[in-house]
Amino acid sequence: MTTGRTTPAADQGVWADLVGQSTAVEVLRRAVSGAAHAMTHAWLITGPPGSGRSNAARAFAAALQCPDGGCGVCKACRTSLSGAHPDVTLIRTEKLSIGVKEVRDYALRSMMAPTVGRWQVVVVEDADRITEAGANALLKSVEEPAPGTVWILCAPTPDDVIPTIRSRTRGLTLTTPRVRDVAALLERRDGIDPATADAAARAAQGHIGRARHLARDEAARQRRRDVLRIPSQLGNIGACLRAAATLVSAAQAEATDQTAEVEAQERAELEQALGVGTRGARPRNAAVALKELEDEQKLRVKRLQRDAIDRALTELTTWYRDVLSVQLGTGADLVNVELADAVAAEAARATPDRTIARIDAILACREALAGNVAPQLAVESMLVGLGADEPVD
Repeated sequence: MTTGRTTPAADQGVWADLVGQSTAVEVLRRAVSGAAHAMTHAWLITGPPGSGRSNAARAFAAALQCPDGGCGVCKACRTSLSGAHPDVTLIRTEKLSIGVKEVRDYALRSMMAPTVGRWQVVVVEDADRITEAGANALLKSVEEPAPGTVWILCAPTPDDVIPTIRSRTRGLTLTTPRVRDVAALLERRDGIDPATADAAARAAQGHIGRARHLARDEAARQRRRDVLRIPSQLGNIGACLRAAATLVSAAQAEATDQTAEVEAQERAELEQALGVGTRGARPRNAAVALKELEDEQKLRVKRLQRDAIDRALTELTTWYRDVLSVQLGTGADLVNVELADAVAAEAARATPDRTIARIDAILACREALAGNVAPQLAVESMLVGLGADEPVD
């Protein structure tokens, strides 16, 4: 049975920013419209980084609350997208993981009946970061949700979510948007000039958030240029180690800069709540609470540092991908077209097998970081491998 509500076209309303996802948008629009067998109580939206998983989840949540199926301009749409709607809970973490305590809090929230909307919607933008214990705590809520509750989980791949959760959700897979579609979005939505939009979209390789950041932030573009200079600086072991130290410290500085203001505000608010500094007050457990806050802040910086290093690894991968493309004569467009001469020189100097080995070294570094290897050690090992004339075992 349908609701009789109209839904905007795929390029309008809340769906406007989901570039290159027409198939997924149509699935979600049908669910919103109430088409037979189209709606379910638990969804798992997956797709490569930058494909728009979180945007799709938020758009879906907004469309479910909107009287017109996602017009994008009404109060329900605006508050749902921003996280201010009382019946839409947007969950993302700045930590390395989401633990069982947080999951239980969200599960309790999901049991509440909608207050002003049609649904109680819980969006978990980082479902891949839920611990195994947390996933087990979430299982019953996803399997037997309260009437009117919809869970929307987001993760890079279905395998990033434990099988018991995955099997109880309806999967929806997003694809990497085309460069020209991302560039067009930057021009239309953010007012970026065509040349900058094209360069940013190419550099980001379909990652919408990364493309927007590059297009709007000169410091981000400079950091990218610095990373792409690294392959030319690896003449010996000492140079490799110095480059590793520079890359890791730059990532640390970037993470610290991003969080310094927020951390100061969080500490001030906690001290005020505890009564720290109030004349005559001796707040109980203040030291414990402040220590817990500091620990959480350190975890956030650690995650942001690893994210910054991961971005650097992605830039290095694009460099060697360009080199390999030239070596093999694929005719594919270069990601780093502005460095075409340097790419051609490296392609002539190295062999395709050596280039592949270097790409493997970058992938090994990413796996090491995922396995909690110290960033300095992981990056040093990678850069020694990139700099060596022969693969390093």
